[in-house]
Amino acid sequence: MDFQLSTASFFVLLLTLLYILNILKKRNKSTTNFPPGPRSLPLIGNLHMLNFKKPQLTFLELAKEYGSVFTFHMGMKKMVVLTGYETVRDALVNNAEEFGERAQVKIFQSMDKGMGLLFSHGENWKTMRRFTISTLRDFGMGKSTIEEKITDECVYMTNEIADFKGKPFDNNMILNAAVANIIVSILLGHRMDYNDPQFRRLLSLVNENVRLAGTPMVSLYNIFPFLGLFPGSHRTILNNVMEQCEFITKTFVEHLKNLDENDQRSFIDAFLVRQKEEAGNPQSYFHNGNLTRVVRNLFSAGMETTSTTLRWGLLLMIKYPKIQEKVQEEISRVLGSAQPMYSHRGQMPFTNAVIHEIQRFSDIVPLNLAHETTKDVAYKGYFLPKGTYIIPLLSSVLRDQTHFEKPEDFYPSHFLDADGNFQKKEAFMPFSAGRRACAGETLAKMELFIFFTTLLQKFTFCLPPGVTDVDLSSVVGITHAPKQQMMCAFPRF
Repeated sequence: MDFQLSTASFFVLLLTLLYILNILKKRNKSTTNFPPGPRSLPLIGNLHMLNFKKPQLTFLELAKEYGSVFTFHMGMKKMVVLTGYETVRDALVNNAEEFGERAQVKIFQSMDKGMGLLFSHGENWKTMRRFTISTLRDFGMGKSTIEEKITDECVYMTNEIADFKGKPFDNNMILNAAVANIIVSILLGHRMDYNDPQFRRLLSLVNENVRLAGTPMVSLYNIFPFLGLFPGSHRTILNNVMEQCEFITKTFVEHLKNLDENDQRSFIDAFLVRQKEEAGNPQSYFHNGNLTRVVRNLFSAGMETTSTTLRWGLLLMIKYPKIQEKVQEEISRVLGSAQPMYSHRGQMPFTNAVIHEIQRFSDIVPLNLAHETTKDVAYKGYFLPKGTYIIPLLSSVLRDQTHFEKPEDFYPSHFLDADGNFQKKEAFMPFSAGRRACAGETLAKMELFIFFTTLLQKFTFCLPPGVTDVDLSSVVGITHAPKQQMMCAFPRF
């Protein structure tokens, strides 16, 4: 007991000293001309105000009081929240260089150690992003070759659903596997069977990490890294990442055995070829650490957000059956039983509008991935020093009432003009914007249209017998995902 008390006292004293040092540091323009925000408390900052399960709700409320640029203290760390379409776009696009760095977040630093694509920095990030985008294009992103992979995968996906013969099922694993197989075919050069135990294990690791990374315990670990000394969800995440990296390492070792520089079959092959070309360069970024992290990043990001959007889409079609019927009417009129292709979206304004509204309403990454200023910035009358932690709040963009008539409702007419033609919206920004925008945006758009349209072409979705309403509440996680729910799929022909 005495040891426990003394340990606790030590940590309280340590945190107090750190707080005092923090408030004494740099009393200059960087502190006197910072954006306004709620008054912070010692040690915890504004954490007492935060909705840990849905922090975006806290920030949306604070924006009403403090404006589109305000300060929020996460413990002893100050961060600046940007809200509304005009402000977020101005920062990420018009001031892309100044706001283009990825923030230093403890759990992501522990996961990838500054390597890879999503959470890397500086030249490492620039090099990996250039290589990733060019290689994804080489392997068909945005081209007919990747469209063929998606349409082929639709057959496996719809057959899997048809096997339930109208009985209740959970679509989570099926949609995860279908979407994941598109990026897997690029990364590895082949698809994986839905029942492959290794494949299912990899999918479950991604799902678990996405959920745990948004839990209050991990949020506290990010704010107070000393909590890493104790058991918790952060350790589960790191163990899961280690398991993913071990699988990837085994995979690229196998690829190395059969590597043919003149016949590159996958993303991994292309990376390994580049690695051999730069073998004599000690400063090369094409090392095994980056390979495992880039592949892990692409697998996770390439599967989770798109499959989660599709899950929301099916729930919303069940919630609003008249919208589902109207989509199916358009599919029947334009396509009949022909395989949907991405080029068909121009002939299908209502379906296209529904898919866009699903993305807007579901708000998959509400907080965005945090940014950081690359230099001292004078912005909107405030001074933001280099290294300021920035949250460009995507929720505030996708629900900006100056751009969307009914921001809190599921309303496909947001993307239709008075004549029923599809219309773009400037504030439609689910993939973020600027230098750190989603590298797979083109692929994701193609996947969403083809998978969603195929699903509604083949099936009508409804609740299981005895269930009276769709639950549109979400689970805690780094992404905004629906609760797992059973549904029924009845063949249309």
